[in-house]
Amino acid sequence: MPQVRARLLGANLGPLLTTDNLVTMNNLLRFASLGEAATGLLLIVDPQLVVRLLFGMELGGSGGILGRMLGITLIAIGVAGWPARSSVQAILGWLLYAVLAAVYMIMVGLGGKAGILLWPAVLLHALLAVLLVSAWWRCR
Repeated sequence: MPQVRARLLGANLGPLLTTDNLVTMNNLLRFASLGEAATGLLLIVDPQLVVRLLFGMELGGSGGILGRMLGITLIAIGVAGWPARSSVQAILGWLLYAVLAAVYMIMVGLGGKAGILLWPAVLLHALLAVLLVSAWWRCR
């Protein structure tokens, strides 16, 4: 198979990105994506446990809320980082983040934990989701 050539700041990197190296890179991206998504899922299910296992500490105050938001973000990074042949994968990862973040913030707000910026943040994430759906539709 022909070698893939890359240019960085005008310098020829030559055979750095061969087909074999791309397969290895894709496997690494899959591994990293699965790891981040799995960690994100654990954070959504039990942020207290993850923090205790990682840092030997207990969460306090809004730590559970922030832990779950981080979990949503890590799942979206896992989706966006999965190797793909087009930008649609990245759009879907961002869309997943925007929708899940908005839904979770709505749940938190309806539960009575709303600061002054919560509802504007919900609206911004909803707007981002609409724009991403539009971009995804154009890419199809």
